[in-house]
Amino acid sequence: MSSTISARPLPVPREDLCPFGPAPEVAELRSESPVVRVTCPTGIDAWLVTRYAEAREVMGDPRRFSNRSGQAGHMLANMPPDQPVEEGDFSKMDGPEHVRFRRVFAPAISTVKRIEEFRPMVQRTADELLDGLAAEGGPIDLHEQFSKPLTTSVIAELLGVPYADRAIFHRVADALFSGKSDVDDLDALKFPLFSYVGDLVRARRVEPGEDAMSVLVTRGQQQEQPFTDLELTKMAAGLLVAGYDTTASMITYGTLALLQDRPQFDRLAADPSLAANAGEELVRMLGVGAGLMRVATVDTEIAGQPIAAGEFVVVAIQAANHDPARFDEPERLDIGRETSGQIGFGHGPHQCAGQQIARLELTTALATLPRRVPSLRLAVPFAEIEFKADTTVYGPVALPVTWDEILPA
Repeated sequence: MSSTISARPLPVPREDLCPFGPAPEVAELRSESPVVRVTCPTGIDAWLVTRYAEAREVMGDPRRFSNRSGQAGHMLANMPPDQPVEEGDFSKMDGPEHVRFRRVFAPAISTVKRIEEFRPMVQRTADELLDGLAAEGGPIDLHEQFSKPLTTSVIAELLGVPYADRAIFHRVADALFSGKSDVDDLDALKFPLFSYVGDLVRARRVEPGEDAMSVLVTRGQQQEQPFTDLELTKMAAGLLVAGYDTTASMITYGTLALLQDRPQFDRLAADPSLAANAGEELVRMLGVGAGLMRVATVDTEIAGQPIAAGEFVVVAIQAANHDPARFDEPERLDIGRETSGQIGFGHGPHQCAGQQIARLELTTALATLPRRVPSLRLAVPFAEIEFKADTTVYGPVALPVTWDEILPA
């Protein structure tokens, strides 16, 4: 059905042209060809969905559009969509299998009670990092000296993992989100990570604590179908790896967007209560520029375009979040905007399992940085900022900043 339709290259972010929005051609596609055939960087052909309504339709209907392909095989060679779903691969499961994992995840990292328990620790970590920078003085790379240490410290403390052991999951995260690493590269790094986390899981079985990994292990043992060590290991390892890089990059990228729109940064410095909404607005503007992949389980259609069972669909999250039919003046950063409905954390049953932790970290950073460092500014011209390439996690490679004074906590 679709093999006769010529495919165009998948539009990926072009920060040189649109630093805080989707690729320039996306607006035309959204209005004229909302479902179009594309060839992806890994060689996969897929249907690209660019409008908000259809994006929610695809992600909200796992019976028609399964997650078993994985979410990033269109961009990452280390996630081939035809790879079998193995024990513990919860991110590629649908239906009751997937729900079984979410029920164990939720009490460990997602409930309002747990998030409120974590909040003082996240705030303390952010303040300690800024205290250290105040003593050191600028200029510094905000990504390496604030964003990454913040998210790494938080996820390590949540799971009861020593911060000193962070290199083992940093290496996997770097390989996981890189378009240059293949399955063998990733497997070689995952084996030592799984061995390390597996030891922690077994230790928590014997002597559980209050950390999130202990909750995962304890809840996993109490299920009607108890979780195996491998299932628990993959859950905890997934949190360690995904929880550090994606959120750190969003903190850095969001700070850059605010520094380029100084009235918004100053507004946040004057009123930190806007931080939570500012976080949602930045995720709307900047999030998931590479899109998320699904595979059709049945012959169906999207916006009148026939889709055959077995064909891949890429949901252009950022394009959907910039759909003017859903958000007025979507290219404009407005930290006071009504952001409900933004899908930067996904939508439907497969939305990001760690989104509440990510929100807490992002909100804390946005409430703290502008308030304590109101004179924060770029240390180099904007044109010299280098952006990541060959990845699914976009943002600056580094963010050189300086300031006049860091105020006390």
